[in-house]
Amino acid sequence: MTFHIIGIANKIPRFTLEQQDLISRHVVFSGGTRHYELVKAQLPENHIWIPIVAPMANVFKAYETQNAPLVVFASGNPLFYGFSNTLQAKYPKAKITTTPYFSAIQLLANATHTNSNLLQTVSVHGRTWNHFDAALIQQKPLIGVLTDAEKNPATLAQRMLDYGYSNYKMSVGEDLEGAHEAYHELTLLEASKKVFYPLNCVLLKKTAHRKFDFGIKDTAFLGLPNRPNMITKMSVRLTTLHLLEVMNSAVFWDIGFCTGSVSIEAKLKNPNLEIIAFEKRAECEALLLENQKRFGTPGIDRVMGDVFEQDLSKFPKPDAIFIGGHGGKLKALCSKFSAFLKPETVIVINAVKADSIALFKAGCAAIQYEITEEMRMTLNAHNPITVLKAKTVQTDRNSG
Repeated sequence: MTFHIIGIANKIPRFTLEQQDLISRHVVFSGGTRHYELVKAQLPENHIWIPIVAPMANVFKAYETQNAPLVVFASGNPLFYGFSNTLQAKYPKAKITTTPYFSAIQLLANATHTNSNLLQTVSVHGRTWNHFDAALIQQKPLIGVLTDAEKNPATLAQRMLDYGYSNYKMSVGEDLEGAHEAYHELTLLEASKKVFYPLNCVLLKKTAHRKFDFGIKDTAFLGLPNRPNMITKMSVRLTTLHLLEVMNSAVFWDIGFCTGSVSIEAKLKNPNLEIIAFEKRAECEALLLENQKRFGTPGIDRVMGDVFEQDLSKFPKPDAIFIGGHGGKLKALCSKFSAFLKPETVIVINAVKADSIALFKAGCAAIQYEITEEMRMTLNAHNPITVLKAKTVQTDRNSG
């Protein structure tokens, strides 16, 4: 298959002579409804148009029934969160050429005379908040955001305010190069209260740096009423995160999150980490959310209810698991995990009681895991805590 992809502006394009020649030699064209309105007057009379509309399976089927190369029109730079990337993923062996135009973020940066040397761009257009949250937690100095109808400038601004990132100002470009083109320089509070034209994009410019400690003081967390000790203490928490290898992990399961201290510290250390936090005590859901807001860590997925009653197949397989609560069912818990472990998944637990240590070791042995590290820590007048790390048994270590 052969695709020629032409990036166009949000207005009737003035094609180059080379593009005009390309168009004149083709019959089959494709693009969105808006693109067709912009280019149809310049297409051959006998052209075939394949609209790009959901479901994409129908679009691909239409492409595959054609015995001729296609010319596809796309917005801006089709290699920048665009349709060229979609086609490359779908048809890795296809011949694809792309002629880009300016991306919306480039147009906004140029219009606002913004130095783009340190620009990091993310898209929330039909996507999760994950990459936006990561850029925010890392406090990138300049963040470009491609928005959609739900994740618009107002909801972006409110999310940032909710999690304490008021240290940014916002530039918004509406309907760039279109009939409703407009630009705005706003505080986040102003942006959160404003309605914007549906086609828009955003630049976030950091005005000050929000400071975080390497380890959060235990007393800074909102905790369970009358149970101040129900938290993984900072020294143990940081040791636990080290053993969990969170800096080298993509997915982390926190079992029994309580105040959320381990998940929050993990997110601060690795903002790209996908965290699924489980807890059966209903009152802990509000605790975690409040602590997330205190420490600027959006993007932790909360799963409420007994973990034994959860369908774990719904979640991405973990690279790391922390067992913060187990109800004395450690062997059964390890068994429940066994079908969802990767070869490199690590499991860590903080145990106070000797029987918990024994049960964890037995549970690990039952799923072919071995204890690779065991540390005993004593903090002030608290009972000693044993931190254990387990990894899969390497059955081939003596082979060859």
